[in-house]
Amino acid sequence: MYLTPMQTLGMILAVAAGTQLTRWLPFLLFPENKEPPRVVTDLGRLLPAAMMGLLVVYCLKGVSWSAPPCGAPELSAILAVVLLHRWRGNVLLSIAGGTALYMLLVQAVF
Repeated sequence: MYLTPMQTLGMILAVAAGTQLTRWLPFLLFPENKEPPRVVTDLGRLLPAAMMGLLVVYCLKGVSWSAPPCGAPELSAILAVVLLHRWRGNVLLSIAGGTALYMLLVQAVF
């Protein structure tokens, strides 16, 4: 499907406007000098952990626990992420280390 230049421009402007709206809306709804509602504060505290749990479940959904290697690369990478994060407290190091270990195990070992 080919778009005319005006359709392309309209699409780019719509995406840009939607992106800007999502960036500005929190600051408009919850100004810095005003306390946000308790539900927003609670969500800000609880959602990061809930999203991490959701991502772990999603990543492990396709693992065959009964056939070799029985999830060994995945569990090793999860353990590495947890240990690295406990040791250094650096999210990027934890993610990079776990990903590197997983890729090494999948490509070279299993």
